[in-house]
Amino acid sequence: MRLFAGIPIAGNVLDNLARVFKQLRPLGPLRWSAVENFHITTKFIGEWPEAKLEMLESALEEVKVPGPFDITIAGFGYFPNPHHPRTLFAAVRGGPHLAELAANTDKALHALGIASEDRPYSPHLTLAKIKHEDLRDLREHLANMTNTDFGTFPATEFQLYLSQTGPKGSVYSSLAVFPLAAASSQAGPPQ
Repeated sequence: MRLFAGIPIAGNVLDNLARVFKQLRPLGPLRWSAVENFHITTKFIGEWPEAKLEMLESALEEVKVPGPFDITIAGFGYFPNPHHPRTLFAAVRGGPHLAELAANTDKALHALGIASEDRPYSPHLTLAKIKHEDLRDLREHLANMTNTDFGTFPATEFQLYLSQTGPKGSVYSSLAVFPLAAASSQAGPPQ
């Protein structure tokens, strides 16, 4: 099983992203992500044996969470840089709480033998993979956009996702949900 932990994107923000996608898709030879797959990755887990899924879920239940917090999706960028882009992304701002959640998840899963991250946490939404560098039309359109704020939403949970490759790309399914409740009320999920 190929797994990762992440935060789902609220419906109103997904709607805003979908509207912009309709404008952007014809402008560049990119491999666009499916809007329904958007999430904010907090920890890439990779291959994990199904027989040990319960152990993984138990570790995620023990992640110290910062409580609910707001996340804003606004602006665009390129990885690794604008001069040699390979990925177009939307910027994610979640303040110190999002970084804390990612660090705590990394620490909890390291105890299970999952490799720790060796790079600083850089939250983003992958919009597209770039096949060619002829992005003139896309870059011009992005530069002329007057509103690149897709919205703010309260992050109230993170999820364990399964990633399955299919003929039309990856499909993500939620396997478990973990509330971002305040530490004092973190006695487990509601019954």
